[in-house]
Amino acid sequence: MVPLILERVVFGSAEHWIPIVVGLIFGGGIIVFANQKLNKRQQHLLIHALAVVVSLIVISFHLHKFSLGTYDIQKDLPLYLCSLLAIIMPIFTHYRKYWMYEILVFWIIAGTLQAICTPDIATGFPTFDYLRYWAVHVGLLIVIFYATFVFKMAPKFKSIFKSILALQIYVLMMVVINYLLNANYFYLNQKPKSASLLDYFGEWPLYIIVVQLILVPYFLLIYLPFYLANKNTKLDKLPN
Repeated sequence: MVPLILERVVFGSAEHWIPIVVGLIFGGGIIVFANQKLNKRQQHLLIHALAVVVSLIVISFHLHKFSLGTYDIQKDLPLYLCSLLAIIMPIFTHYRKYWMYEILVFWIIAGTLQAICTPDIATGFPTFDYLRYWAVHVGLLIVIFYATFVFKMAPKFKSIFKSILALQIYVLMMVVINYLLNANYFYLNQKPKSASLLDYFGEWPLYIIVVQLILVPYFLLIYLPFYLANKNTKLDKLPN
């Protein structure tokens, strides 16, 4: 039998765009279904169940890899932002605190869109790593858009700076962990092996500085649709 050769996922390949299409259909479908068919309690249960499933997928992946004896704490801990968010996402869907949403909406949209557009996956379909990667990134987007379109949450202008401040705390934690473990979590010591937007920002440490500088305009761009939607809503309420 010829062994199956699993290669790194290539940008623009079927392994790249098919899960995006599936995620758009599934995510859009459950948002429409929740708005039209479910009461508030059922809406909360649905998204919490999805968050729990995504969290369990990530936990199961790490337990599986640990059981194989190939676990490397220098690169395998669930400390990359999206994996960490996926594990703790059920906390948000259970309590639905607005301050959590303020932070998560920018982190998730900024981080997962980059990860979805330029996937960093060492092996393709049907490996556990491939399925975990897409479950995490698509799942996070579905949860935050569900909170936006079903729970009617929306960030405020000051939410941008709350989210950036929280991100700096996370970065400082990763700096310490990377130093202690000689690791590269959050790509603070080296860019990802696959093509990414970081390739346009120069070599280390320049790309880290550039990312920090563009955070405010990037988050402002994410905030713009919310601002315009809120502005249009206020105009619609004005008397004719």
